[in-house]
Amino acid sequence: QVQLVESGGGLVRPGGSLRLSCAASGTAFRLNTMGWYRQAPGKERELVAAITSGGNTNYVDSVKGRFTISRNNAANTVYLQMNSLKPEDTAVYYCNGVRLGIEYWGQGTQVTVSS
Repeated sequence: QVQLVESGGGLVRPGGSLRLSCAASGTAFRLNTMGWYRQAPGKERELVAAITSGGNTNYVDSVKGRFTISRNNAANTVYLQMNSLKPEDTAVYYCNGVRLGIEYWGQGTQVTVSS
């Protein structure tokens, strides 16, 4: 059973930075695409950033230039470096991984941007 475990959320002031990590366990195989979604109260879950096993990335427009996604294929781990955080980045962030058409989700980590 594949499990995704996130870490790194918390409370940060506007303009600050956080780094989220997500490690996949329970599989010896590399997840194809890994990414981060977020869901703010009263809003739908949205894709924030994704990265393929080959390193191709895509970002939602609102985070371009501020967030960077990266991964360590050997460790089946994905990271999200978040800089210049804004209050509107406040949400629960979920790690996502896909392999052979099956999606896996982490439990979510809260990110709160507030002064």
